Amino acid sequence: MKKKVLTRRDFLRVTAVTPFAGMVVLKGKPGQEIKAETKAKVVLIRDKNALVSFKKPNPDVIQRMLDDGITKLLGEKDPVKAWKKLVRPSDIVGIKSNVWSYIPTTREVEQALKRRIMDTGVLEENIGIDDRGVRGNQIFEKATVLINARPARTHHWSGMGGCIKNYIMFVPSPPAYHGDSCADLATIWKDYNLKEKTKLNILLMLTPLFHGIGPHHYSKKYVWEYNGILVGQDPVAVDATGVRVLQAKRRQFFGEERPLQPPAKHIFLADTKHHLGVSHPDKIELIKLGWKEGILI
Repeated sequence: MKKKVLTRRDFLRVTAVTPFAGMVVLKGKPGQEIKAETKAKVVLIRDKNALVSFKKPNPDVIQRMLDDGITKLLGEKDPVKAWKKLVRPSDIVGIKSNVWSYIPTTREVEQALKRRIMDTGVLEENIGIDDRGVRGNQIFEKATVLINARPARTHHWSGMGGCIKNYIMFVPSPPAYHGDSCADLATIWKDYNLKEKTKLNILLMLTPLFHGIGPHHYSKKYVWEYNGILVGQDPVAVDATGVRVLQAKRRQFFGEERPLQPPAKHIFLADTKHHLGVSHPDKIELIKLGWKEGILI
C-alpha cells in the first residue's frame, strides 16, 4: 500500500478531527486496534492538597505524588526500588528544571527528585539541578543520566512548552529553533544524546497556563489549580497528554473549540518525523491516580 503523504492542508484540518489542538491524528483501518504492548505509559497523579498556596507546592504531598507516579510507571511498590531501575550509584545525574519566574519547576519538586536519587546511592556532589546554565555546568557536561522536569504552559513560539522544549537550553543559540512554530525541537534530543540519557520526564501541571498572548505569554487569568503531575519515560507521550488537558481547559473556559496558536506541532513531528516517541492517544496508556474532580481527560 502506498504511504500517504501528509500535506499542509491535512495539517490545518487537524483541529476538526483530534483532541490535540494543532496536531495530526494518524488513524488505522476501521476497527483496527493498536496493540497494547506498543503503547507508551504515562501516569497522571492529582492531589487536591498539592498546593499550600498558588505558587507554593506542599513538599510532603509532592514527594508522595512523585513516588506514586514512578512506582505505578515502573511496576514497583517501593519508590526507591523504582528509582534504582533508572539510576545507579555510579551515575552522574542532571535534573533539568525550568526557572521561568511565573511558573517554575519549584524547589519542592527539585528536592523531592534529588532525595530519591540520593536514596539510590548517588552521591550528592554527583547531582546537579539547573536550567539556564546547563551548557557550562560540569554535572550536566558529564551526566550519565538526565531527569527532565518542567511545568506545562502555552507558549508564544511553540504552542506549548513541555518536556520536549525543556532541553532547548542545551543548544548554543535557542532562537535558532523558534522558526516554524519550533517544529524541529526534537532534533536537539538526538544531536545532544538526550534521548538515551533521559530516564524520566515529568510535566508539572500544578498550575498550568492554558492561554497566553504575545511574547510574555503569561496572564493570571489563564492559570488554574489543576494540582496534577504527568510522569513518563516517553517525552512525546507526556507532552501529548499535557496538550489534551490544556485543550480541554481552553474548551471549558472559552465555551468553544479554541486551537492553540501557534499549534504545538513540534510534538506531532517529534513522533512522525523524528521518531522520539508517540503522540497519538491510541498509542498511550494513560493511568490516572488520585483526585478525579475536574480531571478534564
